This record gives sequence, structure tokens and C-alpha cells, in this order.
Amino acid sequence: MLLINLFCVALIALIVWWFWLYKPKATTHQATNAIVVKDGVYSPARITVPANTATQLTFLRQDKAGCSASLLFPDLDISEELPMDKSVVISLPALAKGEYPFHCQMQMYKGVLLVE
Repeated sequence: MLLINLFCVALIALIVWWFWLYKPKATTHQATNAIVVKDGVYSPARITVPANTATQLTFLRQDKAGCSASLLFPDLDISEELPMDKSVVISLPALAKGEYPFHCQMQMYKGVLLVE
């Protein structure tokens, strides 16, 4: 019984870490790189771009899950559909410094745009 309880506590801790505490390290997005949607994550999930400069992000969906088909930037009022294996370019206006989250429609795939 104790072993089952320990396993359940460990599983709950893993779920909490994966969905709420895990933060991938920041990377700098370059125009030639695509943000790949695959295996339940955006890769990279933290993208750094310069402030006050219009930029473009390219998303490439390689995940067949239905949730991965939608991309939302709620703070920027952007909503895009991501077709399988086709690049979608998102044009962003010049943004003020800050963090702009993006996610799928159910918020299972999450990322953040860091404007510095």
C-alpha cells in the first residue's frame, strides 16, 4: 500500500512539474528557423525577439493531434490554423518589451515570446 501511495505522489509531482513548473531555456529566434509543433510541445517554446521591431515567426506543425492545429497569441489578438507539414508565417508588429504567451486552443501546448 505504501508503494502505491509513493508512486501516486511521484506521478502527481511529475504532472505538476510538466504542465505548470517546467520552463524551457530561452533561445533566440532567427528568420531561417521554424518553431516546430511536435510531440506535444513547441520547439523552441521560448523565443526572444528585439523590442520595437516588426518580426515574423514561422511555425511548422508535425504533430497529428487536433489541439496542435490552432495557434493563439491572446495578447496580440492573433489566431491561426496550422496545417500539417506546411510552414505558416506569422507577422508580428513592433512590440513593446514584455512577455507574450502563445498556446493551442486548449492551452496544452504552451510557449512564450520574449520581447527584449
